[in-house]
Amino acid sequence: MPELADRPEAWPVVDSSLRYDGGWVVKVREDRIRRPGHPEEEPFTRLVVEHPGAAIILAVDEQDRVLCLWQYRHAVARTLVQLPAGLCDVDGEDAAEVARRELVEEAGLEADRWTHLASTYSSPGFTAEQGHYFLAEGLRDVGRGDFRLEHEEAEMTVGWVPFAELHEAVVAGRLADAHLALAVLLAAARRH
Repeated sequence: MPELADRPEAWPVVDSSLRYDGGWVVKVREDRIRRPGHPEEEPFTRLVVEHPGAAIILAVDEQDRVLCLWQYRHAVARTLVQLPAGLCDVDGEDAAEVARRELVEEAGLEADRWTHLASTYSSPGFTAEQGHYFLAEGLRDVGRGDFRLEHEEAEMTVGWVPFAELHEAVVAGRLADAHLALAVLLAAARRH
């Protein structure tokens, strides 16, 4: 049996072309690839959604409450309970810095303690999008500065939910946002 660990590997790409670039968040690339060591086989096609990744923040206050956002998401036609999060779309900015910036922009908070919970691929069958999950504690209000919420963010509701209630809602299946569920379950696992 192979080692129980992910490992880097790149299969031969015969050709690659950009199929879509709408200028906002994602691009779609078409790659024609071959299995390694099988040059006689016809290449096969895979569409790849290029995504910069995101930092997701589970912000927990001294009363063991989690900062949650109720935000409309058009792709699923629902208002979801979510966590503060932001794209890793600034060159040279690592995920931890994105998390710090997004917590200020979306919630007007800074944290004294940061714990990296995990970094995971959302759906590696067609995208390299990676979510970087952080626990933020020792929170203090600093305001958003000159950052202005737009579009869906301008309509979101912000509130504090006891961690135990949020965990129960995730386990019961009442909350469908994968980033929220994973962050809550990771934090709960660390607590035990």
